[in-house]
Parts: sequence; C-alpha cells; structure tokens
Amino acid sequence: MEDEEGGSEEAVLARRQRKEKKELQAKIQSMKNSVPKNDKKRRKQMTEEIAKMESELEEKHKQELADLSQNQQAETEVNSISNGVTSLDIGSDVPAQQPRVSKAQKRREKKAALEKERDERIAEAEVENLSGARHLESQKVTQILSLRQLQIKQIPSDGHCMYRAIEHQLKERDRDDTLTNLRRQTADYMLSHVDDFLPFLTNSATGDMYTQDEFEKYCTEVASTPAWGGQLELRALSHILKTPIEVIQADVSPIIIGEEYSNKPITVVYMRHAYGLGEHYNSVEPLTVTSAE
Repeated sequence: MEDEEGGSEEAVLARRQRKEKKELQAKIQSMKNSVPKNDKKRRKQMTEEIAKMESELEEKHKQELADLSQNQQAETEVNSISNGVTSLDIGSDVPAQQPRVSKAQKRREKKAALEKERDERIAEAEVENLSGARHLESQKVTQILSLRQLQIKQIPSDGHCMYRAIEHQLKERDRDDTLTNLRRQTADYMLSHVDDFLPFLTNSATGDMYTQDEFEKYCTEVASTPAWGGQLELRALSHILKTPIEVIQADVSPIIIGEEYSNKPITVVYMRHAYGLGEHYNSVEPLTVTSAE
C-alpha cells in the first residue's frame, strides 16, 4: 500500500511512531533534569509519571498497528469481491458492487474518527477536572488576584519557574536581571551566608542536616542546573534585591519574605497542583478584560 505522503502506509506509521518515541524521550530527559537528585519524593512521583507516559505511548502504537493491519485486511477482501464481480456475466442477478472507496478517502475518514475520539477524551477530561484539585486551586487564586486587579502570568514548568517568575516581575520594573544571573547570585549569597541556610537543609534519605560538602553541591545545582527553587532561595533573592517577595497561595494568607525592606513587594503565585509533578510558581500581571481566566 502506498501513501500519498511518500512510502507505504506501514513506513509512514513507523516513521511517525519513531518520532513520537524520540519526543517522549526528550520530554522525559527534561523532566529528570528538572527534579533535584536528592529529592526522593519528587523523583518517585516523576518515575511513576514517566512509566505512565511510556505505557500509554506503547499502547497507542500497538493500537495503531492493529488498526492498520485490520484496514489492510478489509481492503484485500473488498478487492477480492470486486474482482469476482467483474468476471460475472452482465445478465447475472447478482447485485452490482458498491463503488470502491479510495485510499485517500479512507485515510480522511480514519483521521476524522481519530480527531472525534480525541475531542471526546478532552471533553471528558475537562468535565472531570472541574471538580479536581487543580481547577479548584486555579479558581481560588484567580479570585484572590482579581480583587487586586491582577491575573496569573503563566510561566513554563521547566525547573526554572520560580526564577522566571522573579525575572518577569523585575522586567515589569525595567530591571534586566536575567534568569542566569538570578541563579548565580542566589547561589553566591547562600554560600556566603552558610549559617542562615544550612540548618534548614536535610538529607532526604537520612534526615540529617546537610554536611558542608552537601551544601556546596546544593548551591552548585542552584547556580547551574534547572533545580527547583523554594522558600530558601526566595529568602536569598529578597536580600539580593533588597525587596520583599510576596507569595500568593490558594488556601492560606499571602506570605511575605523580606519584610524588613520597604520597596514595593514582588508578587509571585505558588501552585500546589499545577502540574503532574506538583508544585509550580507563576508570576502576575495586570488584569485584562480579555483574560481567559
């Protein structure tokens, strides 16, 4: 069977499936890079999420191969029946065979059916999510921000979200502190104020406080990897920027870090249920009437 896009349908399907596998592996690698190696809880969640994605892709590919085989078998049977009819006498009482459906038409019909099925799955997921933790959290945060004439500014979930949220806030104030500089300054500040940060870091495996070597390794990851940032890094940034940082959450009152400074606070949003791996930071921006939120 030849496909209009070049090569047989089997070859086209094989190429697409190889591409999807490569894309999944790239996504998995990005997820692994975004979770600190010493955070066993998040890495366990990530491992489960990866296994689920790999299983779903494998099942999808198996179903596609089965569908292709079934379509080819059906087409063979149609061709066989069609050839038998042409050998009959014109005066035969056998009903005329229906016009043969072209390969292109079959592909269009199959594509339409798959798109319909996908739309139905999306609709079902949206309905289910209306009562989910992620949706409820988003609603609460949206209400809190709207009272201030603000809305969420979505930040990519790539391990840099907290720093990107701060970067966005600073750009709104015409400051050009880049993500790279913010990470480096945070690590340098923590290293130069060990006693302010080391007591709050513990080894997730043993429960013991970090050693000096572990703390230095932690700071190296802050500076040069997509390691997630949290309250300790926000504390360091508030001192670096000499500015309070306000953290808005759905179910608790806003937290102010760096209250000793008098500048207008930088505001970020902390989401517990934003993504499959859990916590995420977003920024804020002025509320607009066209906001989808």
